[in-house]
Amino acid sequence: MKTRLIVALVLGATCASAQDHWIATWATAEAMARVGAPPATATTTTRTTAATAAATTTAATTGKQSAAAPRPGSRFNNETVRMIARISTGGRRLRIKLENGFGYQPVTIGAVHIALRGKDSAIAPGSDHAITFNSKPGCTLEPGMVMLSDPIDFTVAALSDLAVSLYISGETGAPTNHGTALHDTYIQTGDATAAASMPDARKSQSYYWLAGIDVQAPASAGAIVTFGDSITDGARSSNESNHSWPTLLAARLSANKSTANLGVANMGIGGNRVLRDVSGVSALGRFDRDVLSQSGVKWVMLLEGINDIGHGVSTPAEAVTASDLIGAYKQMIERAHSQNIQVIGCTLTPYEGANYYREDFEKVREDVNAWIRTPGNFDAVVDFEAAVRDAADPKKYRAEFDPGDHLHPNDAGYEAMANAVDLGIFSGKRSKR
Repeated sequence: MKTRLIVALVLGATCASAQDHWIATWATAEAMARVGAPPATATTTTRTTAATAAATTTAATTGKQSAAAPRPGSRFNNETVRMIARISTGGRRLRIKLENGFGYQPVTIGAVHIALRGKDSAIAPGSDHAITFNSKPGCTLEPGMVMLSDPIDFTVAALSDLAVSLYISGETGAPTNHGTALHDTYIQTGDATAAASMPDARKSQSYYWLAGIDVQAPASAGAIVTFGDSITDGARSSNESNHSWPTLLAARLSANKSTANLGVANMGIGGNRVLRDVSGVSALGRFDRDVLSQSGVKWVMLLEGINDIGHGVSTPAEAVTASDLIGAYKQMIERAHSQNIQVIGCTLTPYEGANYYREDFEKVREDVNAWIRTPGNFDAVVDFEAAVRDAADPKKYRAEFDPGDHLHPNDAGYEAMANAVDLGIFSGKRSKR
């Protein structure tokens, strides 16, 4: 009888462990650093960036090439990059994801370490862990490649700040990156991945090659992908304050017992559009990589379209209709549903007074929002517009939420957005409002 009981307990523990799965606790959407065009080849279409255009103009007018020093993070060689990531849900086992999705040459990662952040570039004593890839201390990221690290045992609490340090042993060229880290990134010559601090480091505010952090979690756990543009990215929020609406939402989820096992992956890109590339690949173009490929994703919150509408001011040939955006939303809804992912529609926030606002385009935003709010089009709706608009003039932000550009919210506005999300959407206990 005792033997049967022991066998049953062992089998039960094995089954419980087998039900654990990986979920994204932090992620960022990667794009190409805007530092120049790729080498022209027979199979490569060269796109001129602002930096390349400026250099060309200088050469044409002065006969000389620009001698300006590259800014920190424009390329790497024999350097360590220490990046800070605020995770959402915690766990006892984790792995990281590196990506060279937009690089034009291989990138050699010589060593990788992860630790709890101390102050500034410092790590908490005793928390440093080396990370391996296929049991090796580093890896080579060929162009377009994604690499998952070997899992490590590392207990991390929800809402912890982690320091991820990559040693780049060779020349990289323009890096795959994310340009709005909202945390300082530290760059130092040589292999400083295990260094207690980096006091002489240069700083940038980008993530480089680091695409995600996963934790192992019970079967009931899952991830929410927040998918959008600069308003999801957290533009105009305070640096080192964790005040993007997805980060604030993660804090609310963590504090609520029924949602504490949910991770948040912020896949916003400043300037991003739904239908066309401009700042990063279009939402339609990056949906599979940035949403469907996230570990344990169960929900996606879609907030994007304002840049498509506003871009029609400067480029009339690319003006969009409400039907254009709605058609794109339907595409993403179908693709998500095919993977059993629920889609939460988020209304487009007001923007009267922004530099690309025009009254004749406002109707597009209003029609899109009406469609988002219509029952049955999305699995759930979050009315961000209602949360931040001026009641006396609904085309504008409330004054206390407007940092001055009339397009993005400030810290208080992001808090209002995060607080507008009904957590019952994720627990099956929606409030009746």
